[in-house]
Amino acid sequence: MIEKISRTYLEIKSVNNLNEVEKPIGNYSINLVNQTDFQLNKFLYKQIGQKYFWKDRLEWSNQTWIKYVSDKKLSTYVLKNKDQFIGYFELIFHETKKEAEIAYFGILEDYFGKKLGGYLLSYAIKKAFDLNIKRVWLHTCSLDHKNALKNYLSRGMVVFKSEILQIKVA
Repeated sequence: MIEKISRTYLEIKSVNNLNEVEKPIGNYSINLVNQTDFQLNKFLYKQIGQKYFWKDRLEWSNQTWIKYVSDKKLSTYVLKNKDQFIGYFELIFHETKKEAEIAYFGILEDYFGKKLGGYLLSYAIKKAFDLNIKRVWLHTCSLDHKNALKNYLSRGMVVFKSEILQIKVA
């Protein structure tokens, strides 16, 4: 089935514009993942993305995954509560443009409604600006979680481009 999807691109150009969500009370931690282990990226991509039609990587071979996660421009961070995975983000550093892209971002459904998405996004934006960049950007679409766009806007990101796409979703 072909469906019209709206895609929205957002950016934030200074960490001073960040409306930060502080770390929630509990045993939460956000850690950088070992770049040679693609299994965690693959797992989180599938688990978080299955409900939102993330499909572009489902056909990737293990070799493609290894090449992707081994790229020095990529950093993957995971949010955990003790030993339980909650969510993740992938940050791609574009050195020549002095910008960072939040390529994938999400939390597992069991953790919705606990302000963890806002906390994780705040951390992602701050971590990106640690790279001495001029902006952080990402895109979302109408297939993503109903609060995704609201979270991005609430953190201080602004829309810089919108488009309508026709995508096969079935």
